[in-house]
Amino acid sequence: MSTDARALSPARTLATAGRVLRQLRHDPRTIALLLLVPLLMITLLRYVFDASPETFDSIGASLLGIFPLITMFLVTSIATLRERTSGTLERLLAMPLGKGDLIAGYALAFGAVAVAQSLLATAMSVWVLGLDVVGSPWLLLLVALLDALLGTALGLFVSAFAASEFQAVQFMPAVIFPQLLLCGLFTPRDRMHPVLEGISDVLPMSYAVDGMNQVLTHTDITGQFYRDVLIVAGCALLVLCLGAVTLRRRTA
Repeated sequence: MSTDARALSPARTLATAGRVLRQLRHDPRTIALLLLVPLLMITLLRYVFDASPETFDSIGASLLGIFPLITMFLVTSIATLRERTSGTLERLLAMPLGKGDLIAGYALAFGAVAVAQSLLATAMSVWVLGLDVVGSPWLLLLVALLDALLGTALGLFVSAFAASEFQAVQFMPAVIFPQLLLCGLFTPRDRMHPVLEGISDVLPMSYAVDGMNQVLTHTDITGQFYRDVLIVAGCALLVLCLGAVTLRRRTA
């Protein structure tokens, strides 16, 4: 029976996640990128608008979701590509390990890191930098976590199409930058050109920003918040499935 056709195994998935986390533990630069850079960026943003804290309040929540997405995308795509180019991925798939186990293991490992990243960034923004939100900070944390998981899924997916770490980084302008420009961070999406507004309607980062804004302006959970959260989670799951389908066995 082909390893690709094996049913997803919790034991194999957990073993893969444990291996990835052990590797990350011995890579302090990656840990710093994942955990400290979002904190530094949010802190820098707070003091850029030091004379206008209401501006920080209006865009800080959105960036709280965007920064984790970007960092998780970069780290996941490079780490997965490194496994492929070193031959580790091919050796793993030659074992009783299916593609689903591998993708799920990576998602679980980086998801655990995303939890820590989102907790730190949310705590820093709300309780240290004074981000003023009307809704619950725990809802901010939920959206930030889903954004980080979406970044992980996108990183796993694009790594299948890159031949080097440099190429993996080059995917960022193609995958992340258009979403960043069209997500409504710089101007409301309904004020964009109709064509651009239509494109923004199918980009997951748009719903991540919308979800953050719902928490920023509403005391209760709204129907739109549920919609935004489900769309971001659904996109992350869809991209993970696509990553399992496109995962290549050969490195060359």
